[in-house]
Amino acid sequence: MKIAKGWKMYIKIQSLKEMGLNKSQIARKLSISRPTVNKYYDMDADEYNKNLEMMQKRSKKPDKYHDEILGWLIKFPDLSGAQIYDWLEEKHRELDFSESTLRNYVRLMRKKHNIQKEVFIRQYEAVIDPPMGKQAQVDFGQKWVFKEDGTKVLLYVICFVLSNSRFKYCEWQSRPFNTIDMIRMHENAFEYYGGMPEELVYDQDNLVLVSENHGDLIFTHKFANYMQRRKFKVHMCRRADPESKGRIENVVGFVKNNFAHNRIFHNIDKWNEATLAWLDRRGNGKVHGTIKRIPAQVFIEERKYLKPVIEKILTNSTGISITYQVKKDNTVAIGGNRYSVPVGTYQGPHTIVRVRKINDEYLIIMHLENDEELARHKIPTGRGQLLKNNNHTRDRSKNIASLMTEVASMFPNDQAATIFFESIRVDKPRYIRDQLLVIKRAVKGHSPSIINKALAFCSKNRLYSAMDFNDAISHYGKEERANEPLKEPLKVVPVSLDNSEQIKAQPRIRDIKEYSDIFKKQ
Repeated sequence: MKIAKGWKMYIKIQSLKEMGLNKSQIARKLSISRPTVNKYYDMDADEYNKNLEMMQKRSKKPDKYHDEILGWLIKFPDLSGAQIYDWLEEKHRELDFSESTLRNYVRLMRKKHNIQKEVFIRQYEAVIDPPMGKQAQVDFGQKWVFKEDGTKVLLYVICFVLSNSRFKYCEWQSRPFNTIDMIRMHENAFEYYGGMPEELVYDQDNLVLVSENHGDLIFTHKFANYMQRRKFKVHMCRRADPESKGRIENVVGFVKNNFAHNRIFHNIDKWNEATLAWLDRRGNGKVHGTIKRIPAQVFIEERKYLKPVIEKILTNSTGISITYQVKKDNTVAIGGNRYSVPVGTYQGPHTIVRVRKINDEYLIIMHLENDEELARHKIPTGRGQLLKNNNHTRDRSKNIASLMTEVASMFPNDQAATIFFESIRVDKPRYIRDQLLVIKRAVKGHSPSIINKALAFCSKNRLYSAMDFNDAISHYGKEERANEPLKEPLKVVPVSLDNSEQIKAQPRIRDIKEYSDIFKKQ
């Protein structure tokens, strides 16, 4: 207890005592416990002062680690109490105090020794507005709103803003977006603007982007087709890069908190009508805080620079289809539950699948680029559940020894194969089952000579890996097919004597200097 706070409480207790209040009344009046009132009720000032000094000098459990903690704080001022507790626990095994006790102790130590926690302040830079008609930014948001009966509904919004004039367009729907929805709303935005900009800026959203491969953007199939038809450029923001998309993030927050907040939802059509009216009145009709002009007035000029959109592209959605990311454990998190997909579906952090819901009863998880069904699950009533199909697990019916024997029997030289498998087992003991299953799939359909060549190559070069074996057998398979005689001889079509241009054609002869220059640059 702090000295000033302690004296203040003691004086109040004594004052109320002189006024004739009993202990229970004092406890209720000061909102303190009855034992605390009992302790100080009959204590005189000198006795209380001595008691308070003893409390200040009372040892604390973390005191035995004081020098150790102080050394860490001096060396690493940004250490948190939780991290210090973990270091102490790691070094001394068991501690006789809780993490919250240590956090309070560290807080007092920082104050006593004036060790301030370092705070990193990110520096931002003002971005110059692009030219008129050059760029628009696009982003998504969601907002819980009340219905007439007092229940809540979650609405989803997509927002567009022209980067120069700050002229906005927003559209809502009552379910998550899929790519078809997104394309349809792009068309509505272009119709609203009376044209489209040269470039659209997006966050790294799964509806647009499958992956960003070191600068090479890989778009979803439907959105790639749409880009090809509309011929606009796409700029994908880097993660945690608010400077690139700050304009649209402000718009999404503005729409959610200024338009949607505390507004009663009746139906989606009426809601979108009200949104457009609000944009005319507020979003685009009032002076913008940054450009100090009314967006609607600036847009009159910017509209002249937009690319014309003559015909609207119509989209037909055949049911709700949403993209989700596959986790490392081959599950997909949807609506608070986890749904399994076959082992091997996960192929890295950008593994995406499409999900369709049928009558709010079943979920169908499909391959992103085609309609192949990967999994079908019944939707449970609760949350936090793992829904797993039996055929989505590894085949553990066979033990390692019998599986090794089975796969070795597929080789012409099963003894050499077994030696190779044992070497893999020594190198990768935790993954031997997976390695054997990959080899089992690899040898199927190949001739004994190819299998022997691949096994000899991997054994000779000590490539104890199923993936290396798979690459080797694939290589020798291609080599064998290349050496196979053609079933039908190639027909050589002679050049027609009537076509003098073809007869006169000569291959281009390059100067040897061109090739020497290329090698000099290597």
